Amino acid sequence: MRLALPDTVDVVLLQGIAECFPDDDVPGNAADSFADKFGWDPRREDAAFVYLRVEPTTVRAWRGEQELSGRVIMRDGVWLE
Repeated sequence: MRLALPDTVDVVLLQGIAECFPDDDVPGNAADSFADKFGWDPRREDAAFVYLRVEPTTVRAWRGEQELSGRVIMRDGVWLE
């Protein structure tokens, strides 16, 4: 799975392994942490909700084209110096 956050100028690109958890099957501590952070608990909603857990293997980050070289900051799950 790949995620690009937050926009096209100041980018963090995560590549990794994703797990999906329906709201009735999400680990309790993960759902509690989500609710604490966002002040909203999807488990209390009527509509279905899916939680995603991404374990990054590669992380790239840059701000605009001037920073394209050296943008890989994690490879194979290990942070690069």
